Amino acid sequence: MSEIEVQLKKGVLGLCVLALLSRGDSYAYEIASRMAAAVDMGEGTIYPLMRRMQSDGLVATYLEESPSGPPRKYYRITDTGRSRLAEQAEEWRGFTAAVDGLLDGRVTAPAEKPTEEEPGHDA
Repeated sequence: MSEIEVQLKKGVLGLCVLALLSRGDSYAYEIASRMAAAVDMGEGTIYPLMRRMQSDGLVATYLEESPSGPPRKYYRITDTGRSRLAEQAEEWRGFTAAVDGLLDGRVTAPAEKPTEEEPGHDA
């Protein structure tokens, strides 16, 4: 996996988790499985991320009986998490549109405007 891919994944994992939870409550293993299928994220990454998101007030937890084994800890998105999701989704869409524009050649750098006098240059 390339360095850029690793860094991009690290940067958007929280956004992806919030997006999943905005569609319904889930437990960590289920979230990890969906993330692994979508963005090839390692299962061990989800647990520290979920603890951090809970500490930040983005998600809340509750226990629910499991048909097989002990009760499962479920995560649900909080109002703070929904606000963060909206903010980050808007930022992500703007960022990806800008990058796509650069990659596709639709966006070019603006022409430099001459300044009155640049330091270090003799006129």
